[in-house]
Parts: sequence; structure tokens; C-alpha cells
Amino acid sequence: MRTVHIINGPNLNRLGAREPELYGATAFEDYLERLRELFPSVDIIYFQSNHEGDLIDYLQQDEVRHAFGVIINAGAFSHYSYAIADALRMVEAPLIEVHITNTHAREDFRERDVLTPVCEGAIIGLGLDGYRLALANLCARRG
Repeated sequence: MRTVHIINGPNLNRLGAREPELYGATAFEDYLERLRELFPSVDIIYFQSNHEGDLIDYLQQDEVRHAFGVIINAGAFSHYSYAIADALRMVEAPLIEVHITNTHAREDFRERDVLTPVCEGAIIGLGLDGYRLALANLCARRG
């Protein structure tokens, strides 16, 4: 079975309740069920943490480093966490970064992203659908 890890960072546990005008009204757990229905041949493992060190510890696990793929939305950590960027460099699996909102159309500090250069690609501003597109891309490229 192809295993893809979806990793979400701080405040993304509040999707569906947090600023629905920006992030939508769907909880990620509900969307995750839909992804699993759309990709039945992929074992989707979900991890979320509000803590930088927890995200790094998760990325350092062998089953993550050598997975079929990793999709990461590190939230605000994307803009300044060189520690997460370093952990991503150790991941041998294809990496796709996702952001629900268009970070370039928001506050100035969100324009800089230290994780994008480490990832193979980024999907920004397409809402939760970015996760589906990332999964579809991994499946199309990796078979």
C-alpha cells in the first residue's frame, strides 16, 4: 500500500471553526474522510501539532522519511522555521507543501516561505482542495 503522510501545523486543528471566511467551514477530519474515499489505494496518515518540535520529531521517523509521499502545511511555521526546513531536507519521500489561503495576498510576513525551496512543489490558495491536488499529483507521478 502506498502511504502518504499529511502533516498540519499550528492552528490547523481549528479548521472549520477558525476564520471560516479564510479557511472554510469544513473541519479537516471531515475533509480527510473524503480524501480517503477519493484515494482508496492510498493509506493516508494524518498528523497535526501546534508544536514545532513535535512536527520535527514526526518528520524524523523512518516511516515518514521513506513514505510514498509527504504533504505538509506547517502553517505559520512555514514563514520562519529553519528547523522544520532542515527536518524536511532529511525526508527522502517526495514533499508537497500546501497552504489553504493565498499567503501572498495576506500579511507581508507570509510572503516569505522557508519550506518551499525544500519541497518539490507547492499548492497555495486553493482551499482544502490543495490536499486533493497534492495527493493526485503524487499518485500520477509515482504510480
